[in-house]
Amino acid sequence: MFKRTVVSIASAVALVSALSGCGTPSRQTVGTAGGAALGGVAGNVLTNGSTLGTVGGAAVGGVIGNQLGK
Repeated sequence: MFKRTVVSIASAVALVSALSGCGTPSRQTVGTAGGAALGGVAGNVLTNGSTLGTVGGAAVGGVIGNQLGK
């Protein structure tokens, strides 16, 4: 379980790093990426490493981050 959590966090950091290199992101874009990263980690932890939980958490976190960034 620990290994999956570390891999999930590393993947989220890589995604955010990749997106941050795309010019100057808007506040909404940053909110979406940050929400997806945090949601993915939270989903992974809450579902004990379930892939579906990680993806679902990232999706929900991305939507919430997008709306808060408006």
